Parts: sequence; structure tokens; C-alpha cells
Amino acid sequence: MKIVLTGSSSGIGKFLADRLAAHGHEVCRLARSPQTGFSFPCDVADWAAVENCAKKISEQWDSLDALICCAGVQAPIGPAMEIDPRAWRHNLAVNLDGTFFAVRALYPLLKKSAARAKVICFSGGGATSPRPNFAAYGVAKTGVVRLVEMLAAEWSGSPPDINAIAPGAIFTKMTEEVLARGEKLAGQKEFESASKLQRDNSAKLEKVFGLVDFLLSPKSDGISGRLISAPWDPWPNLAARRDELMPSDIYTLRRIVPEDRGKKWS
Repeated sequence: MKIVLTGSSSGIGKFLADRLAAHGHEVCRLARSPQTGFSFPCDVADWAAVENCAKKISEQWDSLDALICCAGVQAPIGPAMEIDPRAWRHNLAVNLDGTFFAVRALYPLLKKSAARAKVICFSGGGATSPRPNFAAYGVAKTGVVRLVEMLAAEWSGSPPDINAIAPGAIFTKMTEEVLARGEKLAGQKEFESASKLQRDNSAKLEKVFGLVDFLLSPKSDGISGRLISAPWDPWPNLAARRDELMPSDIYTLRRIVPEDRGKKWS
């Protein structure tokens, strides 16, 4: 497969880029830091930069089989009413705008794939439940999940398939950032969780790769608009339950109401 992967210089993004390349895929790496191989420096928060990278990629490839959006930042960390609004704006620009920009710029190439093209976006803590002191990150990642759902609805019945992944707690530079901010800014629960997190990520990363590999494969054809947890959801069985899954609200951001559609609350 021909795959573009953003955020490939560190953490989960680097692991996936290296692993996919080792499995024989052609991987184009996009990141702010210099990369080896087929790669371009790119600030995903800058539409002009992303558009320019897409043009360069199109000069090398006439089609694209998959896009994996891993680029992200976690800061600012701290009570929402105390953080710098400019830091808030930067977070949303990288996490949310950066995801949309990459999909928007590379969509024409994805449409030309001979196979069923795939888009995979990474979610994060705060997307499914409140995460105090991480408001910008949580809001941006929630936006990513809803963007995935919106695009899946617009592309209904045709490729690309697009899904979001919740990778679970993995020790990365973001974990180090939480520890550096300390309990006062990150909060007691977050700081203690980060302190206890094991540095050996091998087993957790294997689960993430397994889910990515599944979503890239024909086995996942037609599964779209879902937020799937690598460590917790039974994703190896989703292909067999595709027809049951797709009309449902399972693995989406959803509002659950009683059978009477909420009349008892009116």
C-alpha cells in the first residue's frame, strides 16, 4: 500500500511508520522534524504547507491507498480559565485543523486508489469523557472523532473508509509532559496515572498496530465512522458483525436516550 502518515517523527507515529515500512508498505512521512526516506517537513497546522506537500506527493504517486493522521500536541495543561488562549488556539490548529487539512489535501489522491482507500485518525484522552486540565486537547480530539463521523456520513456507500483509533495509555513525550507539569497543573489523578505508567510500550503498541493493520486491510471494508479502542474493543471480530455495526450507534459519539425518546424528561 501507498501510505501517508503525519506525525512520524516520534511516539506512536514513528512506531507505525517504521513498522508499516518493515511490512512492505510504501510510507511517506510528514512531520515538522527532518525525516529519512520518502518524507517532507510539514506543519500540519499550516494549510499552505499541507497543500504543498500533497502536490509533491502527487508528483511521486498517482494515487494513495491510505492516510494515517498521528500528528498532535497536548499542551496547554492546566485549568481552562488559566491557560493562554493562544496556546488553546495552537492546540486546536495542530490536532483538529491538522487532521482536516491532511484529509482535505490528500482526498483527491485517495479517490484514485485502485483498492478501497482508508483514512485513520488518532483520538486521545478527553474525547469520550471530561478530562480536567486538558481542555484544549480533549476538545480538539473530540472534534477529530466527530469529523470522522461527519466524513463517513458524507462518503456513505463509497470509499474512503474513515475511522478513529483510541490507542490507550502509552508512555510517550506527552506522558513526560504531564510529569513535567506536575500535580498542580495536571491534576492529582492525571499525575498519578502518568507516574505509574510503564515505560515498556511494546505490548500496547502491538495492539495499536494490530488495529491499524486491520483497518488498512480489506477485512474492514465498509466499516467507517467509528471510534475504536485498540486495547478494549473486540475489533478482530468487527468484520463478521459489519452489517449489525454500521446502522448502530456503537463506537460513535452518541447521546443515549430512553426508549420513549426522552419524553419522561420533558
